[in-house]
Amino acid sequence: MAFISWNFYVFLAILVIAYYLIPKKLRWYVLLLGSLLFYWQMVEKSLPAFVMFLATAAVTYAFALLIAMLVKRNLMKQAGGILAAGIALTVLPLLLDKEANFILVNWMKADQMELIVPLGLAFYTLQMISYLADVYKGRVRSQKNPLKYLLFVSFFPQIVQGPIPRYEQLSEQLYEGHSFDERKFTKSYMLILWGFFLKLVIADKAGVIVDTIFNDYQAYLGAYVWLGGFLYSIQLYTDFLACVTLAQGAAGLFGIDLVDNFNHPYFSTSVRDFWRRWHLSLSFWLRDYIYIPLGGNRKGKARKYLNILITFAVSGIWHGGGYKYLIWGLMHAFYQILGGLLMPVKNMTDRVLRLKEGSRIRKALQMLVTFFFVMIAWIVFRAESLRVALTMIKSMFTVYNPWVIMNDSVFRLGLNWREYTLLIFAIIFLAVTSAVQEKGYCIRDRILKYSIFVRWAIYIGTMIFIMIFGTYGYGFDPQAFIYGGF
Repeated sequence: MAFISWNFYVFLAILVIAYYLIPKKLRWYVLLLGSLLFYWQMVEKSLPAFVMFLATAAVTYAFALLIAMLVKRNLMKQAGGILAAGIALTVLPLLLDKEANFILVNWMKADQMELIVPLGLAFYTLQMISYLADVYKGRVRSQKNPLKYLLFVSFFPQIVQGPIPRYEQLSEQLYEGHSFDERKFTKSYMLILWGFFLKLVIADKAGVIVDTIFNDYQAYLGAYVWLGGFLYSIQLYTDFLACVTLAQGAAGLFGIDLVDNFNHPYFSTSVRDFWRRWHLSLSFWLRDYIYIPLGGNRKGKARKYLNILITFAVSGIWHGGGYKYLIWGLMHAFYQILGGLLMPVKNMTDRVLRLKEGSRIRKALQMLVTFFFVMIAWIVFRAESLRVALTMIKSMFTVYNPWVIMNDSVFRLGLNWREYTLLIFAIIFLAVTSAVQEKGYCIRDRILKYSIFVRWAIYIGTMIFIMIFGTYGYGFDPQAFIYGGF
């Protein structure tokens, strides 16, 4: 029941109607029933996977109650021990999923073992850990009603691929029951349309070229890798943004707000700035539950840099097993550490080149340099292995074949010239839209100011455009969301 399937929207429509038909105080039951049904379908009716999710939820629910009781009695040492045990039990399935087979195959030279991997494991694990930690810190009160807690950890729009919510951000919205708000409902519908555009017109279309290049890396080197790296950066962003946008749109139909997960990350002027804009719910989670508890930047530069390395190592491990994800995470740590160490050199270079603080040229150069380093890391992230990634990156600087971008060679990568043209204009449209939003302009609010005839002309026109020019229009099967694999 994927977000881009018709059956999901039939399911969503039935759920929305049921939600607004019953009394407010009972509406959270509709969300709970719908969430459990959705998850049952998403795990393909696998009873072991479904039971594992429920068991993990039950464990964290019970541990949170015990932690709250100990904290109330001021038994902080014992509460800390229970917190550590609860986190260990919660994170164990995730560690087994990410690292067990890698260790078995590469270190112990043994065969892989079959693991039960519940969908959304990486996302709901962090959600549950933050809940336990927040109860321990006294930021939130433990939820006494087990069904309400189950709704919090299973809410269907965000369980599969985030964003990763905090209890204080989401819980009351789920439980209180919302009145129908036409304006919010319409804005949520527009979010769903935008999500379809991002996924089917940009992400999946770019993915055709990306797959061709990365799946046959020995044949496509040099300029092909530059193209593949650029388009994968766009594909990953629009794919993940589409999923989050669809999740926000679906939740908004019930009057529920999910947190934003992106803030135009490719407008970043440094890698540090990038992580203030990319996958925000994960970035803030890593900051609040890894980096700050380690000491943050409060214990000197050496300790600060060590904490950055540990935090981004955790980020790499969270994304997947094996060396390449760990190296990808450490690359981002290295970028930030090196950026801090070379700050005097950077400032001197700016003075020599007369690049004034805040000037457009300086900002554009910073954005280009940041995008380049992020793209190099994305190549490591996407490649089949670390060895393949290093081969591809090396060819970017040793194989000289820029003409393949200008002649008809690129049309042998899966898209014809019409599809290329559409993809280019779609990316430009995304960039312009993002620039407008970066200045605080809400396009959806502007659309709502038009007459009902103009608004519906925009909605219908957008749907027709996506159906004709999206991946459905060219006979491709829409690809699964990339972050569903994490």
